[in-house]
Amino acid sequence: MKTRAKKDKPARPVPRQTSGKHLSSNYAAIRRALVVHVDFGQARGDDEYAEFIELVRSSGLDIAASVMASRKAPDPNFLTGKGKADEIAAEAGASRADVIIFNHPLTPAQERNLEKHIKRRVIDRIGLILDIFAQRALSHAGKLQVELAQLQYLSTRLIRGWTHLERQKGGIGLRGPGETQLETDRRLIGQRIKMINRRLQKVRQQRRQGRRRRKKNDLPVISLVGYTNAGKSTLFNRLTGAEVMTADQLFATLDPTLRRLRTPRGRSVLLTDTVGFIRDLPHDLVESFQATLEEAREADLLLHVIDVDQNQRRERIAEVNQALERIGAAEVPQIEIYNKIDRHPAHDARAEQAGPRARVWLSARTAHGIDALLACIDRQLGRNIRSRSLKLPVTAARLRAKLFNIGAVRHEDVNEDGGWDMQVELEDADLSRLCRETSLDIAKLQSGLVHH
Repeated sequence: MKTRAKKDKPARPVPRQTSGKHLSSNYAAIRRALVVHVDFGQARGDDEYAEFIELVRSSGLDIAASVMASRKAPDPNFLTGKGKADEIAAEAGASRADVIIFNHPLTPAQERNLEKHIKRRVIDRIGLILDIFAQRALSHAGKLQVELAQLQYLSTRLIRGWTHLERQKGGIGLRGPGETQLETDRRLIGQRIKMINRRLQKVRQQRRQGRRRRKKNDLPVISLVGYTNAGKSTLFNRLTGAEVMTADQLFATLDPTLRRLRTPRGRSVLLTDTVGFIRDLPHDLVESFQATLEEAREADLLLHVIDVDQNQRRERIAEVNQALERIGAAEVPQIEIYNKIDRHPAHDARAEQAGPRARVWLSARTAHGIDALLACIDRQLGRNIRSRSLKLPVTAARLRAKLFNIGAVRHEDVNEDGGWDMQVELEDADLSRLCRETSLDIAKLQSGLVHH
């Protein structure tokens, strides 16, 4: 009896962008990129293009060719206009490019139209940044935050290139008869977003508990912020002796890192290294990284690292300050650190006070100027700190231990009663709180203030 050969069922298409993975892993054939930059009459054109090229290289792709264009306003269908889209298609074929990357946000319609016209994968600036973040995320929280931003971005682009989305389906376990695949995918993405938000809420709670413990132990927190590739991680390693990965590329560091630092006056502080900012940082990405960016908002002091050799230095400072305002960190005291003076001989290592904000010029790579920064940190953290003499009885051992724990003790002698004569530096409010916690009378301990 003859048997009929079974035909293989066609594999169901899968979404183009899978959260947590990047272009080079999702598409083994994607190696060569054609980059497209459109000048809409902005004065920062050259710097913006150079930054765009760095972004593409940071993603691990090779640049096969580039196309430049000038327009007064974006074309609603192709961004660049149909004529320039024809040129891009021809250049993509000649250069054998696997993907077309635009240095501008694309609407879902523009992205869909360009892919149909060019017959190649098209991504915009936001998709490129998300891809780089997906490569850099190492911690559980970082991966969750990247996946959340990816899903929010993907939810507006579901229809692009999915041939199975128009099919109707229904049945047991589904939302209802007649539900389209597109509606199902949107519903599943919505469910995944809710689940990630719940997990990130737990991450935020855990980090808030950690911050409460640090405040209880009177540990000031200093957060490094700045434009991406300004040298934050290099400075972090220089100050703390850590070995955070550093590289001359954008977004080399994504996950926050905490290390303890002791200042010249003996004050113990915690230093955190956070993700860098960039021009036109996607709003969804900022929202997704709230769990990480809270470290900057809750800090006692911000070290704003600036690349002193950048032509667009003022614009980048403004970009970072706008981002800090968006996350609620605009009122946190700040030291501006002009880094990489070793590459710019016109600048010497120095520190100055410009109004309410201190400024320091240094080189994190060579350590030139680091001492000036540490002294500046001491001054900023010690604005409300006073020196005083304390006479502690033997029964004040708990208070003595707390004073040593927060790094407030400058000198100590054992007195004839078996207690301790101490020279300490701390705020009035902190001394009062410590005395309340140890049930001691501050008036009986304090033998006088020492004025410098």
